[in-house]
Amino acid sequence: MVYDVTMLEAFYAAYKGKVEHVRAILKRPLTLAEKILYAHLYDVADLKDYKRGEDYVNFRPDRVAMQDATAQMALLQFMNANCADGFASIYECR
Repeated sequence: MVYDVTMLEAFYAAYKGKVEHVRAILKRPLTLAEKILYAHLYDVADLKDYKRGEDYVNFRPDRVAMQDATAQMALLQFMNANCADGFASIYECR
């Protein structure tokens, strides 16, 4: 299903708590991009102030949007790695 309402409701119900937890640990305001990325961390135990170009971070995406032929290849790679079951995908070709 493209939009799993239960999953979306659960994610956004926990979103504010996740952002407050990150802000408390980092002790600074967060940009919108940081809020989104920190809310999608694969393991919250790995939470730290990540440095661009230095640290590797694992994320748990809940939705992905794809638009061209390379997106189709990426989706097939996710499916081969058994990683495509946990998120909804939207594919659009123009």
